[in-house]
Amino acid sequence: MKYLIVGLGNIGDEYRGTRHNIGFMILDAFAEASNISFSTGRYGDVGRGRIKNKQVVLLKPSTYMNLSGNAVRYWKEQEGIEPDHILVVVDDIALPVGAIRLKGNGSDAGHNGLKNIAQMLGTQAYPRLRFGIGNDYPRGCQVDYVLGRFPADQQELLRERIPIACEAIREFVLAGLGNAMCKFNNK
Repeated sequence: MKYLIVGLGNIGDEYRGTRHNIGFMILDAFAEASNISFSTGRYGDVGRGRIKNKQVVLLKPSTYMNLSGNAVRYWKEQEGIEPDHILVVVDDIALPVGAIRLKGNGSDAGHNGLKNIAQMLGTQAYPRLRFGIGNDYPRGCQVDYVLGRFPADQQELLRERIPIACEAIREFVLAGLGNAMCKFNNK
């Protein structure tokens, strides 16, 4: 069995460490914990490895957030992976900082990366791991907030929660979405 794990973010130093790049941060931590290294491939940085008897392809799209679907569709087709074996790791302003929610499908909730993935795949029925970044911003300042960096007081929380998100990815691959949801959605 093969799985495509996609961490959403934007490339470039100006975006490194921003809230919108939490998908990249989680995928980097997962790759490190799994001894998987990235190399530059078509539409992004790609890593390949095994978790027990399962093959994983890790993808950090280089298409920028709003065109993430191009990279996801390409690697889905290249690797012959069905949508239910794709897990998209994404930031979510509707969740408190560090909260984790796994879902098997759903709307894009206004997230342009998810919107483009659904357009390119022709379905919203693909699993996603939503990682909360909070929504403590003044009205009309959402873009500045998501493209801003986590403040110092949230850094410790991220150090605790990112490894839990990595465990959730591992559970998704080894035991399936249902088990991962039961184990991590209330953790």
